[in-house]
Amino acid sequence: MTLFQLLIVAIIQGVTEFLPVSSSGHLILLPALTGTPDQGLAIDVAVHVGTLLAVILYFRADVKIAAGGLIRLAKGRIDTPGAFLALCLIVATIPALIVGLAIKATGLDEAMRSVAVIGWTMLIFGLVLYWADRFGKTTRGAGDWTLKHAALMGLAQCLALIPGTSRSGITITAARQLGYGREGAAKLSMLMSIPVILASGAVLSLDVIGQTNWALARDASIAAAFAFAAALGALVLMMRLLRSVSFTPYVIYRVLLGIGLLIWAYA
Repeated sequence: MTLFQLLIVAIIQGVTEFLPVSSSGHLILLPALTGTPDQGLAIDVAVHVGTLLAVILYFRADVKIAAGGLIRLAKGRIDTPGAFLALCLIVATIPALIVGLAIKATGLDEAMRSVAVIGWTMLIFGLVLYWADRFGKTTRGAGDWTLKHAALMGLAQCLALIPGTSRSGITITAARQLGYGREGAAKLSMLMSIPVILASGAVLSLDVIGQTNWALARDASIAAAFAFAAALGALVLMMRLLRSVSFTPYVIYRVLLGIGLLIWAYA
């Protein structure tokens, strides 16, 4: 791939991974609408690594607490906030792992990679996000997370396996509906992304083992670096904007893109 193509793929992944607009949908649309070659699994793994490093860096204090809690959890202790946070993240991740592996085993993941599917999910789940953000209460913060809510958000996260839904979008939607404020909802969604990105990156890595060469390794390193920078910038911007701006701008983008894609698909 050319440097320009790597830059475009990395920026799209980095920016859309954490904004509620669907990174997988945009990556599928890139070759479908522009006619450029698919970036391949190795580059997909690389940009996922870049975004993972970005979210870990941004939420490093929470990640440190959860990592320490994971050690206590492994010893059968849930006696600290970190251990409870680690348990909630595990509970929230399990549904997506089970459903994701089932979808991959049946081949449904390839069947859903269409412009029409992405158009419908962009439109429908964009409107659902607007409804939840508009009418959801703001009585809870990220520190009020419960196992029940982690499970419910984990079940909602399964919908993100349909391209165009948006993992961050659907988990933020669920959190807003459960009464979490915008910043709290976004923070929980971002923390939930860490084990999911780790898992998806591991699965993708199994498919590219043995394919790596020096040129591909170079391209993957460049893509990871660009994705890291783009994701970190998007995270910083979104979390700051949420102090004064709702999710409506993302909803408008989703609705317009969804309508455009449906016109494209059915014309």
